[in-house]
Amino acid sequence: MEGATLILFTAWDYQVSLLEFAAATTSLIAVYLGTTGQKVMWPWWIISSALYAIWFIDAKYYASFATQLIFVSFGLWGWVAWKKTGAEPAALSFRGRVISVIAFAICWIAFAPYLKSVGAVAIWSDTFGLLGSLIAQVIMVKEKWENWALWFAVDIVLTIQYFRGGAYFTSLVYLIFTAIAILGWIRWYKSAKEVDGFSNAQHSL
Repeated sequence: MEGATLILFTAWDYQVSLLEFAAATTSLIAVYLGTTGQKVMWPWWIISSALYAIWFIDAKYYASFATQLIFVSFGLWGWVAWKKTGAEPAALSFRGRVISVIAFAICWIAFAPYLKSVGAVAIWSDTFGLLGSLIAQVIMVKEKWENWALWFAVDIVLTIQYFRGGAYFTSLVYLIFTAIAILGWIRWYKSAKEVDGFSNAQHSL
């Protein structure tokens, strides 16, 4: 694909391709729209995920590539699942939180060796990003405010990973994602508290 190799500009001695720039731009739009709970975020999410999938496979971030493919399918799920009026944030039940943490820990430990066997650039951090993103995505589709807390953790880890890997532009994008995750966390938490009375909003996953 020409866009994958066409250099748009150079930042910090790092060449930013048209593909990477397009993926970053559409992703930022999608994630910001997610903080508002608008359903229109999902088509942006699907497009950005497809673009990033192409970029990540070329950069040999295999778990990140797999994550983006999952995002495409989950984007379709969210687009169908959310009401026309958008998300109605609520809170996870205690059981839902425990299941999420346990599932994450088990899968993280189990999946990392596979990435090592296929020669991934990063192993533990990329696996953390894959599994954390997967769980956060499910929780987001389910309209639970805790998804933003997990996105926050994932974005911090991936910001460091891409910076250490020399992907400085993508690292900057994920740093911005981290800030947006904080905004989403505040907005969805506030909405859940106002709409559901929060203390009585412990719905099951």
